[in-house]
Amino acid sequence: MRPAIGHQATGVRPSREFALPTAASPERASLTSGSNRKPQFSLSLEEPNVPTTVLARSRTSVYGGYLFIATSALCWGISASLGRAAFTGRLLPGSGIARIDPLILSQARTGFSFLVILIALLATRGAKPFRLPRKDLGLLFFLGIAGVAASNYFYYLAIQRTNVATAIIVQYTAPVWVLVYMVARKRERLTIAKLASVATAITGIALVIGIVQRGGFELDLVGLMAALMAAFSFSYYNVGGHAILTRYDRWTVLLFTTMAASLFWIMVNPPTKIAAAHYSLAAWIFLAGFSFLSVLLPFVFYFAGLERLEPTQAIIVSCLEPVFTILIAAFALQEVVHPMQWLGIAMVLSAIIVVQRPATGEPAHAIVEPVD
Repeated sequence: MRPAIGHQATGVRPSREFALPTAASPERASLTSGSNRKPQFSLSLEEPNVPTTVLARSRTSVYGGYLFIATSALCWGISASLGRAAFTGRLLPGSGIARIDPLILSQARTGFSFLVILIALLATRGAKPFRLPRKDLGLLFFLGIAGVAASNYFYYLAIQRTNVATAIIVQYTAPVWVLVYMVARKRERLTIAKLASVATAITGIALVIGIVQRGGFELDLVGLMAALMAAFSFSYYNVGGHAILTRYDRWTVLLFTTMAASLFWIMVNPPTKIAAAHYSLAAWIFLAGFSFLSVLLPFVFYFAGLERLEPTQAIIVSCLEPVFTILIAAFALQEVVHPMQWLGIAMVLSAIIVVQRPATGEPAHAIVEPVD
């Protein structure tokens, strides 16, 4: 729930330069407002040592949020095309990359990302990020398992039991569930623009993934339920991530969500199975690079976007992911984009344009100035 506009913070703002952070507590200080400063974004691990500021949402901040979500979608689109090229033998043929199991790919990208964040934060903040209240640790772990890990697990299960088109279109009903939840909890207003954006985005995705050309859905009860669970998980990490980011910076959230997701995957697929696969050095290098492009970098941008946008806005913009995937495959892999797919792309873009326009008479929302 967005904090109300309150009082002016005091203190000197830390440097925005890429510098080693202080060992200040990762928990956000009390939320305040009254500042006209515009929030900025940095990939620095620097942790703030002054209170954050709550300010009326500015156009610059909101447009920045859309840019960050779109960038994360672009990263996921690139990684999807990269994964496809690897599995079809077009990328480094003979290196053994094509033998990598999709489940191990999902597990490795989460595990590598966790290790990078862990080492970076230990080197720059020490043990401070780990000193969180038990309740908040539980929330972060639940977000990592029920949000990040579960969405990947159920998505791959849905693909296994149905087909890619069914899995994607059902998972991307997530904007509907986010909107329903936010309106039911009275955290967002139900507007015609939001309803139209959600419906247009989902229809656009159906056209982008080629349901018309590929014969539509392939129904299987287990697969359909798995795809629906993937949608719920995707919805949850948008809503839950937005809430927890009002209290902790994105690096702390990433640390514990990737830790939880990594532990989940270890239980699903023990390390002994991975060792038994005997992957080549080139395959491991690919997995490490793929983890950066498909998890670490996009989630940094995605959480930065969630700090600036409402969950419904963020998840509608995330519908750009299959759009980017199709376009990248067309340019890099010479795959054909059909007219109906171009129509779908236009619909997704239209949905984003519509949802970012404020409704008449709708008050400005308070946002938490991102902690960098």
